[in-house]
Parts: sequence; structure tokens; C-alpha cells
Amino acid sequence: MNRFALAHARTIADAAARATTTVADAMTAARSNATRPASLIKAGGIDVLDLMKENLLAPDMLVSLRDVAGLDTITEAPDGGLRIGAMVTLGALAAHDMVRRRYPALAAALAGAASPQIRHVATLGGNLLQRPRCWYFRAAAFHCLRKGGGHCFAISGESQYHAIFDNRPCAIVHPSSAASVLVALDAAIELVDADDTIRRLPLASFFVAPGRDTERENDLRPREILTAILLPPPAAGLCTAYLRQGERSAFDWPLAEVAVALVRNEESLCVHAVIVLGAAAPVPYRAQAAEAALLGRRVDDNAARAAARAAMEGATPLPRNGYKLPLFEALVHRAIMAAVAETL
Repeated sequence: MNRFALAHARTIADAAARATTTVADAMTAARSNATRPASLIKAGGIDVLDLMKENLLAPDMLVSLRDVAGLDTITEAPDGGLRIGAMVTLGALAAHDMVRRRYPALAAALAGAASPQIRHVATLGGNLLQRPRCWYFRAAAFHCLRKGGGHCFAISGESQYHAIFDNRPCAIVHPSSAASVLVALDAAIELVDADDTIRRLPLASFFVAPGRDTERENDLRPREILTAILLPPPAAGLCTAYLRQGERSAFDWPLAEVAVALVRNEESLCVHAVIVLGAAAPVPYRAQAAEAALLGRRVDDNAARAAARAAMEGATPLPRNGYKLPLFEALVHRAIMAAVAETL
């Protein structure tokens, strides 16, 4: 790891002004041997420091957000929704009473993320912005497509943890469990630049698929800070669930995860369905065929099984990850049934 300076910003505008580049752009600059000084934002620092230790990133300065007031708070919005500061830790969010009552799937996802030690340091903003955990991307020896090379090594290589949907030209899976649930909950994000200009957009549209850009996973811009995640108020009749499966029950990346958000009317018919698969594609993946299979139906075991089968339509598994298809099908079925058992 190279030496670097550490600065503590006091305001959002100050932090944004100092953040000359994004992590993705800094890695691109390092690849081209650019000499322009680079300063990056540090939230919890888990991912940034990992990349630096692997010699994939060498910023001249890290700008800490720890002392910026208001970024670590959770507040109720006037419409009954929730505003979550980007510096709120995963542990604090999972334990928050309002989150547990109104958005139990989000609490469940975060309560099982990483380890207790990491959950009390890692922030929600950092979790959403972390770079892929693909072992080819993380190894300096492999000049993969996401690092500006001409080849995705996973497609014909060790692909057991990689994508089964939209896995061309790059087969990464999105690393954030929080993202899957937040997309299912129709969350939005707030970004602020050095001029205090605020940009708000749906979280789902913030993520960038490889077909659009193979070298970045999101639309974060230089001199821009992710400041908050905005959750809408829970709709009447909303029921949610989150399930994951990993090789270990703790401190492990999921092999598959499913977030479900359903709304049923007075006749118990499904009038709204969002099913998001994590660890399935380069961005959180909407299983739209599965959603369509539930709409207008009474959500029972037969409907859940039909939706689970539909969720795998269009999958293109790689040579070593075909096991994910039955795994996801089982999780979708179970998550739907868990959701309707937990109506708000």
C-alpha cells in the first residue's frame, strides 16, 4: 500500500470539492499511469482500503466523511417515509426500531451482512458503492474487462459465484445485499456536489450495467457525494421478505439472495409485486416474469411456485454456476410465502 494523506471534511460541499475523482475513475487513471493527484471519499473505508491493500488503488488523499454533521442520522420524512444518512452503519440501521417495524426485509438483510465487527463500521453508502468482489477483478495479476482489459476471465474460468443473468460481456454480481432490498422497496438516493446542487434519482437507475459501461457499477460523478437513501412510506397491505443462501451462515458473500415486496387488496389478490434477485446479475435483477405471474392472483403455494419457475426465464448460467438456478427458484418460492405471512 502506498502512503496517503487523510483529510477530515466538515461539510458536504467541502468533501465534494476535495473529492477529485471516483474510485472507478481513480483505478482507470492508475492503469494509464496518470500523474494527476487523486483524492477519494472515505466512508467506513472497508472497500477502499481493501482495494489499496491489493495495489488496485493508490490515491494521494482520502477525505473522511466522519465529521460531516447529519450523514449518520435516520429521520422520518413528512410523508411517513424514511431518510437514511449515507454514513449510518449497517449495524445501526439493522437495529433501528422504525426500520425493523416498517421495513423488516431491510433489517433482515443488514443483520446478516458480513460480521458484527464490520457491520458496526461499514456504512450504508459505502455498501451501495463498493466495487465487485469478483476474484479476477480483485487480483492485480488479471487485467480483466472491468479494469480496461479485453476479456472477462470468469466467463470461461472460475465462475461458480458469478452472474446467471446479463452476464455478457462481464459476469460480475452486484456485491450489495442492501441494494437488492432497497430496489424492491423503491428507494431513491440523494447526491450533492461541490456547489450544493442536489441530484435525486431512483436507486435502480443509479446502477450501471456492463452493456452501458464495463468499468463502473454506478453513476456517481467526480466531486459528488452520496448523502442519503430515501425510502417511501410503506403502502397499505405491503408485505416484504428477504432470504439469502451462502456457503456459511455468517461472514460470507451470498450465493443467492431474494427480496420480495408485495401488496394485496381486500380480496387478498396481488396488486403490486417486486421481486429482486441479488448475486444473480451485475446489477440488482428484477425478475419481471415472476412479478407478472403473481399479479391479479391470490398468493398461495401454487402461485409462488409458478412465480419461482418464471423467475429463471432468460437465465444464461456459466459452466460452473448452473446450481444457482434451482437455488434461486427455491429461494423465490420461500421468500414469497414468507412475505405473505408477514403483512404489515
